[in-house]
Amino acid sequence: MYVSESRGSTPATPAPTSAADSPTTAPTTARGPRPGRSSAVTSTVLALGAVSLITDVSSEMVTAVLPLYLVTGLGLSPLGFGLLDGVYNGFSAVVRLVGGHLADRGGRHKAVAAFGYGLSALCKPLLLAVHTLPLIGAVLAVDRTGKGLRTAPRDALISLSAPPESRGRAFGVHRAMDTTGALLGPLAAFLILRQAAEGYDAVFTVSFCVAAVGVVVLLLFVPSGVRRSTPVPDKDVDRPSLRAAVGLLGRRELRGLALCAVALGLATVSDSFVYLLLQRRLGVPDRWFALLPLGTAAAFLLLAVPLGRWADRVGRWRVFVGGHFALLLAYGLLLAHLRAGVLPYAVMALHGAFYAATDGVLMAAAAGSVPAALRSSGLALVQTGQAAARFFCSIAFGAAWTAWGDQSALTGAALALTASVALSVRLRPSRTPTAPEATA
Repeated sequence: MYVSESRGSTPATPAPTSAADSPTTAPTTARGPRPGRSSAVTSTVLALGAVSLITDVSSEMVTAVLPLYLVTGLGLSPLGFGLLDGVYNGFSAVVRLVGGHLADRGGRHKAVAAFGYGLSALCKPLLLAVHTLPLIGAVLAVDRTGKGLRTAPRDALISLSAPPESRGRAFGVHRAMDTTGALLGPLAAFLILRQAAEGYDAVFTVSFCVAAVGVVVLLLFVPSGVRRSTPVPDKDVDRPSLRAAVGLLGRRELRGLALCAVALGLATVSDSFVYLLLQRRLGVPDRWFALLPLGTAAAFLLLAVPLGRWADRVGRWRVFVGGHFALLLAYGLLLAHLRAGVLPYAVMALHGAFYAATDGVLMAAAAGSVPAALRSSGLALVQTGQAAARFFCSIAFGAAWTAWGDQSALTGAALALTASVALSVRLRPSRTPTAPEATA
């Protein structure tokens, strides 16, 4: 179904793209996509999807057991866990721009991504040796540094290898493969915890071995360079630099997307807190806790490609903002104190739908507003704002839970998300009259 384009042919130049929330189409050319036919997904996207699948098996094995390990095993308070969770999910914000900048200088996207994947892999066995809050926080910070370095170069490789009119689909395919790993990771952790006497140590050890395989696949099968789908004259391209990356916020469309990502990120409760809330609402035994992320991953897997293709047709910004309504509904179900057996399935389905409508779709939307020479830096700029916002949300939610209880904390998050969605509607990115990829 997803086959690569001919490696020996020169890709056709697509038509200029417009705003992030506008469907993109390309005219029919001798080698371009024909009406009624969808563009093929490139081999680069598939190779990166395989790397992400393997790596996510590793990382989600740790993520699935980490909340229980820290709160139950080490006895951390919700505030202490919120601090560590904020580090785990938000520390990468400080290095994403650096990773994007290094990748853009000389086109070293693969090298920077490989270094980031390798750094995260090395952190897995270190979790075996640390048992105090500062040391665990340091290991998680290094792990997230690796994620921060690799994310923008990886997404830039995807966007540069995919035709503009089908970027939503390309990111959807990648995220679907990535989420397959997220589905298998918690299942592997669950099986290990049931069989191994020292369950957590075994999970961390196996996680390291799997992560190492992912790095090897990246080095062997992901090409070092890609043909840009939209050639840009060198004289019109800003020289890659941190100043040039920040200067991209002068583009109204990209600035609007970045502000929306920040506003919504400030009200996005961490996955780990969602699972802890579900466990408390339903009294889920500790041994079954690692299976809770499977519902989110399954819904994400099923919806990533359809919502990516839908975003290509109806507008990526619309789908991105609309996905947060699914998250708001999930908060509502958790606040309703329902005891019905359908509650966890409904919450996980909505949680997965939220990610399917926002994760890759945001990157597909932002890519159309960034010139190819600054692609990693521009995507990193949006990712940095979103990651930093979620970092503060994790700390604030953990503090509110500790001070007032989980019910009050989640109520505050739901109100904040409602306000953020309303604000994002007002910050809707405006249309750009020229193709952002064709001009610097």
